[in-house]
Amino acid sequence: MQEIINHLEEHKKNAGSKLNWLRAAVLGANDGIVSVASIVVGVAAASDSRSFILTAGTAGLVAGALSMAMGEYVSVSAQRDTEKALLAKERFELENYPEAELEELAKIYQVKGLSEATAHAVAKELTARDAFAAHVEAELRLDPEDLTNPWHAAIASALAFFSGAIVPLVVILLPPASVRLPVTFAAVTVALAITGTLSAQVGGAHKGRATLRVMVGGLLAMAVTFGIGKLVGQVGL
Repeated sequence: MQEIINHLEEHKKNAGSKLNWLRAAVLGANDGIVSVASIVVGVAAASDSRSFILTAGTAGLVAGALSMAMGEYVSVSAQRDTEKALLAKERFELENYPEAELEELAKIYQVKGLSEATAHAVAKELTARDAFAAHVEAELRLDPEDLTNPWHAAIASALAFFSGAIVPLVVILLPPASVRLPVTFAAVTVALAITGTLSAQVGGAHKGRATLRVMVGGLLAMAVTFGIGKLVGQVGL
C-alpha cells in the first residue's frame, strides 16, 4: 500500500513539475511577443526604415532573451542553494538526532492518514532502507539527484523568449511599409491569442478571460509605444 501511495505522490510531483516548466515556457514566449512587438511598432511609427526596425527589434530580442536567461539563472541558483542547505541540515539532523527524526517521519505519515502503529512501521522500514531519502522526500519534497539545473532553466527561458520575439520581428519586416503596422498588429493578436489560450489550459483557468487579458495587455503595450514613436517621429528627436 505504501509503495502505491509513494508512486502516486511521485507521479503528481512529476506532473506538477512539467506543468510549471510548460507554464514558464508559455509566459516566456508571451513576454517575447509583447516586448519585441512593442519595440518594433514604436520604431515603425517613427520611421519607415527597415534597417532601423531590424536593428531595434534584434537588439530587443537579444537583450530580452539574455535578461530572461540571467534572471532565471540567478533565481534558480538561489533556489538550488536553498535546497542544498536544507538537504545538508536534514543530513545533520539524521546523524545527530535519529530518534527525533524517526518520530517526525512517523508523524508525517500519520497526518497523511495512516494509523499511529502503521505510520511508525512505515517510518522504521523506510529509515532502515534509506533514512536520508525517506526524510527528504517526505519532509522537503526533494530528490537530491534531480535538483533544478540553473543552466537548463536559463537556456529554456531564453529560448522561450526568442520563440515569441521572433514572430513580430519577422512579420513587421515582410510586408511593404504601407501595411506593415496593420499586418503586425493582426499577427501579434493571433500570437497572443495562442499563448493566452495555452497559458489558460496549462493553469486550468477560464480560457476566454485569460486569453482576453493577454491580448488586451499586449495590444495596449503596442498602442502606447506606437503613440510614443509617432510623437517622437513628428518632433524629429
